[in-house]
Amino acid sequence: MVGFAVIIGEIMVTKTMFMAPTVLGFITGFSITGASMASNDYWDRLVDVVNSPSRPLPSGRVRPKEAIILTIILSTIGLAVSFLTNSALTLSVASLGLVMFLLYNYRLKQLGLIGNLVVSASISLPLVYGGVMVPVQAQSIERYYVLFFFEAMIFIANTGREINKGITDVEGDKLRGISTIALKHGTKIAALLSGSLYIAAVVISPFPWLLGKISWPYLPLVAVADAGLIISALTLFRDSSGKNALKVKKMVLLWMVIGLISFVAGAL
Repeated sequence: MVGFAVIIGEIMVTKTMFMAPTVLGFITGFSITGASMASNDYWDRLVDVVNSPSRPLPSGRVRPKEAIILTIILSTIGLAVSFLTNSALTLSVASLGLVMFLLYNYRLKQLGLIGNLVVSASISLPLVYGGVMVPVQAQSIERYYVLFFFEAMIFIANTGREINKGITDVEGDKLRGISTIALKHGTKIAALLSGSLYIAAVVISPFPWLLGKISWPYLPLVAVADAGLIISALTLFRDSSGKNALKVKKMVLLWMVIGLISFVAGAL
């Protein structure tokens, strides 16, 4: 999904794709996200014994040392390929994203909402990366303004999803002392805040088209994503249990993917 977001950033800034940067950009997004996931599994291995015992580390199918090795390998691939893409500029953005991910896994996750915001910033960063990885003469400064709206939508919706995730992981998060909204203020408050952020992302979604910055094919697809986010919010408002929150968390990922596709449709 992150590799796909990098390509979307490229398309939105250039209205086209450059074959070499497109392939390299996808590899960077994929590798750095993979490194962050492996690192996250390593730091969460004791929590996952409670939250998700069937995952590779708590189940014993993968050893902690192997997760560290995989993190190093994928980080190296991602950064090396980013340097080949557009030298220092893309390497800087990729490095920033990797550092944010790793800091979150190591320490910032325990800070609750601050950690949620860092993850969301990391998730929206691939759009910027996609814009800067192409030749300067192919970039359109005006279209970076369009990216702002999409980055805001991704940031807000993903923050809602991260708070939503805290509802599903209450028992395990207690073990690591992770100060989530659900643990500090209860699952009902977390569900209310999460659902409100889903709706806030929906409110922003018409602006790129209303301002004439994107074409009409964006509308039907983003309408599907918006409807899904609204349904997800209402579902959370009605039932803030961990089981329901897990179902909503999975649904929201689908709506975010459809949202990304709508960005491409409108940009082209």
